[in-house]
Amino acid sequence: MSHKLKIAGWISVGALAGALTTVSLQTVARGSLAPLPLEELQQLAAVFGMVKSDYVEPVDEKKLIQDAIAGMVSSLDPHSQYFDKKSFKEFREGTSGRFVGVGIEISQEDGLVKVVSPIEGSPAFRAGLKPNDLITKIDDTAVKGLTLNEAVKRMRGEPNTRVMLTIFRKEENRTFPVTITREEIKTQSVKGKVIEPGYAWIRLTQFQERTVDDFVRKMEEIYKQEPHLRGLVLDLRNDPGGLLDAAVAVSAAFLPENVVVVSTNGQLAESKFIYRAAPEYYQRRAGSDPLRRLPAELKTVPLVVLVNEGSASASEIVAGALQDHHRATVLGSQTFGKGSVQTVRPLGPDTGLKLTTARYYTPTGKSIQARGIVPDVLVDEAEEGNVFSMLRTREADLEKHLSSGQGPEVKDPAREKARDEARKRAEEEAKKGPVERKIPEYGTDKDFQLVQALNQLKGRPVLVSKTQVIEDKSDKKEN
Repeated sequence: MSHKLKIAGWISVGALAGALTTVSLQTVARGSLAPLPLEELQQLAAVFGMVKSDYVEPVDEKKLIQDAIAGMVSSLDPHSQYFDKKSFKEFREGTSGRFVGVGIEISQEDGLVKVVSPIEGSPAFRAGLKPNDLITKIDDTAVKGLTLNEAVKRMRGEPNTRVMLTIFRKEENRTFPVTITREEIKTQSVKGKVIEPGYAWIRLTQFQERTVDDFVRKMEEIYKQEPHLRGLVLDLRNDPGGLLDAAVAVSAAFLPENVVVVSTNGQLAESKFIYRAAPEYYQRRAGSDPLRRLPAELKTVPLVVLVNEGSASASEIVAGALQDHHRATVLGSQTFGKGSVQTVRPLGPDTGLKLTTARYYTPTGKSIQARGIVPDVLVDEAEEGNVFSMLRTREADLEKHLSSGQGPEVKDPAREKARDEARKRAEEEAKKGPVERKIPEYGTDKDFQLVQALNQLKGRPVLVSKTQVIEDKSDKKEN
């Protein structure tokens, strides 16, 4: 294959640092560079000289240059980032799904750190942190004014050390401290079981290096227990993404061989590429196809894919591919809309640059960026509805987000109205006192969306949402 698949990174939804985005690690540089703007570079050098000589106190030259690079890159979009020595090390550790921290996937909102999702089984999960919680302080340091990367650095640390997070929970209108002991996070990215005779559930929480092998192993266990599977639910809710090759492999497990899974497009020649459902597009070792052990029936078993606002990047690739090929019914809420590709290039032995280099497109050519995947069937997270879903941040809400590239962005009056109504309802709920809203117990009979997915598979009535509004800020003519 001419395109070198060296996909080895995962960080974030929105701008989730320390955990999770689909990226490709490449060391190639552009073959040619445009002429450098010499006058502007001279101004930069002049400013550097003045700061060095005239500032009130001596400054660290290396830090000045690093801050200049970081500022330049961060001005582009929420996902481009300069990695210093520590953050680059943390990034590379993330590809294995192991890191020392509290175990949350985060984004930024109004200058604060927002919890997108606690990683299941992590210290943060056990401490009761919830999606949409806002972190206002890390130990004694106010989060306001910190970059997301700086906030992550403060939450990371050595195993068995403690960090105190001050949490503002909007839904309960209260602020409270939580002390968490850091530990090595060994995320289990695949869970699954036979729910009832003939029907199974398999959940992917991230796309890591070992996700595909774990997925195959779990499907083998399911088929051993239930050889005559009549329906399967693939659960991608709150899956913030991860490795591109893992997403291609999981898609290929259900699709006909060699069909298009996802395509990318950008300025660089190597960013214009089509990924197909074939081993050469996802296998990590020559001659080793991790999917060869899967039963052939998996290609045709009736399939429902569950998604929500926390499903991003690699999980959107899977949902989009299975939806476009009419292989599955996508059910739940509109996904995050993180449809851009980040390429990571080392700048030296211990620093690097993560740069947005392309957009993702579904097999039918639809951009995922700032749009996300719209489910075939809209279903709320609970029977009483998605009370606060309109307040959740998506890619299109992030400052400086990349456009979809498929039409101008416009304000959606229906969505803005729904958001105003959600704010008012949230304020009314807050006046009643603390309201305990539990995270859905995924995979249980209390999991409302899973119950509706099973109804879909069985041909029974599905309780569809009456309130969800689709977010699409692009020109409606492009749809």
